[in-house]
Amino acid sequence: MEDCLKLLGGERDEQKLAGLLLATKFCQGDDKKSILRVYNAVGVRFLNRLLKSGMMQSAGEHEVSEERKAYLRLSVTILAAFCRIPEIASLEDMIAKVPFILEIISKVPDPIICEECYEILFLVCATRKDGPNQLYESGAMDVLATHISTLPDGSRSVELVMKLLQLITTHIPIDILNIKYQSQISCMVVAIAKQFGVLQTVLKFDALHLLNTILSSKSFGGLSNLISSSSQNWTFYIHDGIVSILQNRVVSSEKIQALALADSMITIGDEKWLLGYNDLPSEHNSMPADKCLLLFLESSRVEVSILLNEIAYLKYEARERSSLSVESLTIKQRNLAISFSLIENIIKMISGVFEGREDLVKENTLIKAINGLDETASLVLDFLHDAKDHGEKKGDDLLASVRLLGSYLAEAPSACKENVQDLLSYILSIEGMDEKIPFYSICFMLPMLSQTTIEVEGCKALVSFDGHKIIADCLVKLIGPVGCMIEDSGTVFLACDTFLNLLLKMNKQIVLTELDQSWLFPLLSALVLWTEKNNVESIVIIVSSICVLIFDHTSEVLLKSTKFDEDNLKSLFKLIARSCDLSKQEQSTDNSESSDLRQIVIEGYGRWKERFPDVAK
Repeated sequence: MEDCLKLLGGERDEQKLAGLLLATKFCQGDDKKSILRVYNAVGVRFLNRLLKSGMMQSAGEHEVSEERKAYLRLSVTILAAFCRIPEIASLEDMIAKVPFILEIISKVPDPIICEECYEILFLVCATRKDGPNQLYESGAMDVLATHISTLPDGSRSVELVMKLLQLITTHIPIDILNIKYQSQISCMVVAIAKQFGVLQTVLKFDALHLLNTILSSKSFGGLSNLISSSSQNWTFYIHDGIVSILQNRVVSSEKIQALALADSMITIGDEKWLLGYNDLPSEHNSMPADKCLLLFLESSRVEVSILLNEIAYLKYEARERSSLSVESLTIKQRNLAISFSLIENIIKMISGVFEGREDLVKENTLIKAINGLDETASLVLDFLHDAKDHGEKKGDDLLASVRLLGSYLAEAPSACKENVQDLLSYILSIEGMDEKIPFYSICFMLPMLSQTTIEVEGCKALVSFDGHKIIADCLVKLIGPVGCMIEDSGTVFLACDTFLNLLLKMNKQIVLTELDQSWLFPLLSALVLWTEKNNVESIVIIVSSICVLIFDHTSEVLLKSTKFDEDNLKSLFKLIARSCDLSKQEQSTDNSESSDLRQIVIEGYGRWKERFPDVAK
């Protein structure tokens, strides 16, 4: 060591170079004391000069000569050794070298030099708060995107590049990265997806976390086509990587990450992605579609079962509400939403199978899936029952539970029938954290309600707790003066169908003979306004059907006596008259689904036209 230090302190460059060569022996391992002595002896100026000298090109050279490359390799090796000491890596002089290290990577395609450069960047940028920003602002995204696809699978360089990307994505909003570096992010996703699919090391989980960060971003949607055009295999590799994690014993947090990534992939593409592919290279054997479906479903169901119990305990039984328990509850609620979302997509895919859009899933697989979904629906109902017993109606976890329940009951309205009827009033009263009054819980249950109210029993169950008023109020919110609260017009028509069923099936003694019928008038006003803004035939006919059935149980005098808006009343009468004319004209040739509604309009007008003389005008 003393000889080394003496050479490093020499006046001539030849002495310093000899000292550096000798120093490489002392800078291996974790001998912090020796490395610090060498660093202090070398001096910043000489090391900088050696780095720049290694990058220089002589006249007529197209690339750095082997001699200069040897200087560069020596200086980079020494610099990497220095940076393994946090006290040195955090120095201003080291962070100032970041742009130059990136330049070395981009201009000197030497695997050994590049690997040590990646290590230098990571060690320096991870020790300083401003490190990730300096890395980003120095153009790291361009450099890393260019090189990541050329690195050997599972290599140390790949690991370091992914750690650098994690540093950047942790400190720079991913939406900014997706917008500013679309093509670079695309290249990275393709390369990382391959690592995720083929590796069976800890690096697989680094790839999982990175992919989740990028693909879960709302701004990533616009990049999916770009990525698809650059590689047709990236989604296949991600599928295989997720399947590998779900099949093996890994901690629950990593399985949740895998399920979240699967959910993101469905959002980018569609539910068919769950079934897997057989287009990977021969060394990758994809799981059969049936087993893929059950694996994703069972993995999600297991997580839901565990999370529902843990959330219920933290909310209702834990004696203390420390900041730690609150944070734990928040994480579990977020994980529950991920598992719920994936199950909803599986329900959607199974629905497509029943509608004849797919033939990849065998009948016995569907039976197993449906039995599993029945069990999960029962668990969700138990969770909601527990919340009801504790007097809790507000919470995003409760709303997410209603959404999942609504998705399943839309396809199987008779499932868990008794439990659903017992809890229906409570379910329709649930609010999300950002809601002031229940709305989305009602919307989530409309697909089921539109089916169950076809039968008189379903109507009675809903009317028993004034559910008809709840549906009317929801319909007002959907189409009222403030505009549609959701973009899905299908939800509006489901609310209309449910209310129509109530009007058709229930007799007036149960529904509409209350002394105060004022709850109907906001609905009539909203319906009129909706038809004025949307002069679409299907809207006109369904609104008219609702109106004529309401008119069966009231009168023009009653409407006027309650100070129903005169302009709205005239508009309503014009709508009915127009609908009657339209129905008579097309009645003989109409074979569409709206023919029943047209018949309701014509017959209804015939029943009460004498009580509404203004309509006849």
